[in-house]
Amino acid sequence: MADLFHRSPTAPLAESMRPGSLDEVIGQQHLLGSGKPLRLAFESGRPHSMILWGPPGVGKTTLARLTANAFDCAFIAISAVFAGVKEIRAAMEQAQLTLDQHQRRTLLFVDEIHRFNKGQQDALLPFVESGLVTFIGATTENPSFEVNSALLSRAQVYVLEPLSDSELRALWDRAHKVALPDLTVDETALATLVGYADGDARRFLNLLEQAATAAAASDAGVVDGPLVENALSMNARRFDKGGDNFYDQISALHKSVRGSHPDAALYWLTRMLDGGADPRYLARRIVRMAWEDIGLADPRAIQIANDAAATFERLGSPEGELALGQAIIYLSVAAKSNAGYVAYNQAVSFVKKDQSRPVPVHLRNAPTRLMKELGYGHDYRYAHDEPQGYAAGETYLPEGMREPGWYKPVSRGLETKIAEKLQHLRELDRAARKHERDGDKD
Repeated sequence: MADLFHRSPTAPLAESMRPGSLDEVIGQQHLLGSGKPLRLAFESGRPHSMILWGPPGVGKTTLARLTANAFDCAFIAISAVFAGVKEIRAAMEQAQLTLDQHQRRTLLFVDEIHRFNKGQQDALLPFVESGLVTFIGATTENPSFEVNSALLSRAQVYVLEPLSDSELRALWDRAHKVALPDLTVDETALATLVGYADGDARRFLNLLEQAATAAAASDAGVVDGPLVENALSMNARRFDKGGDNFYDQISALHKSVRGSHPDAALYWLTRMLDGGADPRYLARRIVRMAWEDIGLADPRAIQIANDAAATFERLGSPEGELALGQAIIYLSVAAKSNAGYVAYNQAVSFVKKDQSRPVPVHLRNAPTRLMKELGYGHDYRYAHDEPQGYAAGETYLPEGMREPGWYKPVSRGLETKIAEKLQHLRELDRAARKHERDGDKD
């Protein structure tokens, strides 16, 4: 009975496959290849503080451990999710003790460093500066935003990338050789596992381990596509609803629409929906795209975007998502104009910097006798009573303010007609003002 309770746990495949040297690392060749930055850092013989930025399962913890081994450092790992200033101080005391008693330096690995607040990051700073520890932080978030500048300036940032399909297949080859020699996986199943792993080596190995367990339980001689689809719980693609990956994908969606590429726009839309993005948020973004990048070149785009958002509210998911997809297609192929967007931003900027100019007297409302006696509304020309419904030569800007010319219609879509109309109205203005000047001379 004692043996039952003291049996050593079996390490997960992802842990047992953790590389023991740089040469065993699969992926990150832009950092670890011959002559590349991290390879050169290891070969220099001098460890330095660094921040490893990349998605989950790409080797951040592995590289930290390999760094400690390469430079014969004691290794202390803390998670910013659970640790605070107290744990940081305890780690520093341990590092000082190791240095005093064994003349051995310590590598401090802080996982998810972006979870530390400013005070906690500041608590690390003096120990990094003094050289008591070599600091390695791991983060899935952009360190420019999540790590304070003082700590960031003392650590080299390395960007890690998701593993490619070929790299994940190389990981399978190694796992098959080292840990799973009796497992047979057919091409369909392997392609499915690689796809669902989404560049995450840890996820791939976990899925592979689940597949091996499922195959053994069902006495299947081969892990095939149906077994993988039926037996495994597949996670969604990599998607962080609040982090860089989220905003990167929104940016890609918006720019695909702006670039008039409907297939790319559909890809990013469905990719985000697949990853769990809130369709209502995407609907709001689609409406924004219609106003910002299409505007008056095709006002139907704005209506279609609004209708798609309303349709989703009525139908919900998944039926309502079709409306969002079709709206994205329409926006992608519609004529593009940011003239209204640019004009609005220029007006906002001007007003913020300008004085508070009074409304011209002839444009003021005059609901009382006193206001009429003061001249409010006097000489105002009612446009509907004028030829062509336009009061040629009339001014509507504050006195002394030049015509800013903010709105410049593009030569695409409906704005081509708008530009022609504005040009005609300006010609009427010039003619009216010339007539007024000629009359004054007489």
